[in-house]
Amino acid sequence: MTDLASPPGGDSLSAKPNDPHRRGFSDVLRDLAASPVERISVGSILAAFGDRAFGALLLVFALPNALPMPPGTSAVLGAPIVFIAFQLMIGRPTLWLPGFITNRSMQREDFATLAGKVEPWVKRLEKLLKPRVPLLTTPLADRLTGLACFILSLILALPIPLGNMPPAIAITAFALGMIESDGVAIGLGWLGTLASFLILAAAWTAVVAGAHYFAGPALRLFGL
Repeated sequence: MTDLASPPGGDSLSAKPNDPHRRGFSDVLRDLAASPVERISVGSILAAFGDRAFGALLLVFALPNALPMPPGTSAVLGAPIVFIAFQLMIGRPTLWLPGFITNRSMQREDFATLAGKVEPWVKRLEKLLKPRVPLLTTPLADRLTGLACFILSLILALPIPLGNMPPAIAITAFALGMIESDGVAIGLGWLGTLASFLILAAAWTAVVAGAHYFAGPALRLFGL
C-alpha cells in the first residue's frame, strides 16, 4: 500500500506548484517514455507528477478512452478512475493507492507507443491552458470535480457503444484543468458531464423502449 503525496527527493520530473518553469504534462510523459528502465509503473508516474498526481493519473487513464480505442478499453482503464475520483471527492490531500495498483506496470516500449499517440493531443491542449478562474480550482471545487469524475467513471465502465467517449472527454478536461489550475478547462469538464448525462439518459430510454417493443407481444401472450 502506498501513500503518494510527492515524488522522492531529487526527482527532476516534478516541480513546485509556484515554479514559473513548471513542466507540462507532455514533457513529463516524454521523459518517462525515454527513461532507461524496462518497465513503467503506475507508482513511477505518480512520483513523476508529484503534487499534480490526482490530475495526472486521471488524465493518463481517461485520455486514451477519449480517443478511438479497441472495445473493452474503457472497462479496464475506467476502473482506476473510480478509485482516484473517490479520494478526490472526499477531499483526501494525498493520493493513496494500494500496492497492487502502484506496482502495475507495462513495458517501456509499450508505454512509449501509448505516449506517442497521446502526446500530440496533449501538446495542442497545453497551448490553450493557463492558470485562470481560481473559483473553480479551490479545495471545495476540487471535491465537486471529484464527485463529477466519480459518477463519470461509473458511466465510463458501462458497455454503451461509443458512450465511453463523452465521459472520458469530460474527465480529460477536468484533469487538464487540475494539472494547469485552469478553471476554464474545468468548466468545459462540467459541460462534458452534462452532455454525458444526456447521452446516458437517451441510451437508457432507447433500451427501455426496445425492451418494451420486443417483450410486449410475449407479455400479452401470457396475459401480462
